[in-house]
Amino acid sequence: MVHIADMEISVTDAKAQLTELVRRAEAGDEVVLTRHGQPAVRLVPARKPALSPEARRRILEEARDAARGNILPGPSAAHSQDFLYDENGLPG
Repeated sequence: MVHIADMEISVTDAKAQLTELVRRAEAGDEVVLTRHGQPAVRLVPARKPALSPEARRRILEEARDAARGNILPGPSAAHSQDFLYDENGLPG
């Protein structure tokens, strides 16, 4: 199925109407620029980032805070190898 653009305009004519063509493309219209009557390029809106930097930072902070609550107590590093030594501190 061939899709017909909402608007086709020559590159030469588009130069004088660029602001309006960009506005239409941002609004969802398909704008195709042509050269010698043949489609050359299509104007489409730029993709916006999925999340703002602030939103990403907030999500990371929430994940960090949630992880802090899941930390289980364990042996301290100072005593984690005690089983290797006897009561006098000698290798056992």
